[in-house]
Amino acid sequence: MKKVCVLFVLCSLVFVSTTSTAQERRFGLGFIVGEPTGLSAKYWTSSRNALAFGLGWSVGGDRIGKYRGFYDGGSRVHFHVDYLWHSFDAIESSERFSLFYGIGGRINSGAGYDGSLAVRGVLGIAWLPRSTPLDIFIEVVPSLQLTSSTGFGIDAGIGARYFF
Repeated sequence: MKKVCVLFVLCSLVFVSTTSTAQERRFGLGFIVGEPTGLSAKYWTSSRNALAFGLGWSVGGDRIGKYRGFYDGGSRVHFHVDYLWHSFDAIESSERFSLFYGIGGRINSGAGYDGSLAVRGVLGIAWLPRSTPLDIFIEVVPSLQLTSSTGFGIDAGIGARYFF
């Protein structure tokens, strides 16, 4: 059922899309799959800068090396916000690809990570099709957990957003 809902949403977005681009419409909402899996939002603050948000869940496994706190192996709630810079000149193509990078913060809760804060560095590539208000992206995010214990981890995900 979950796959059918995702397929329906994707098909609906393609059919209702117009000839505008993601940057012309400032706010986008979609999904990310990976670490975390959940909702993804983006708000363009200028032609090259944006705020990216994520709200999702993380399942199983201790991602932070040498984590010394209590970890019960369950799922975690994950929220992050990042400030991004986009370089449209970094990749030469007839399509619109952007290399993006940035910095942000993350809060995890659950599975022994209650109230954990981390600083995130973001590196990714986004495809912004010229004739639709979509962006499709892949990102790798090293993070330094600051509380309740310190440690280094890496998040990664692939996702898409529709811009309203």
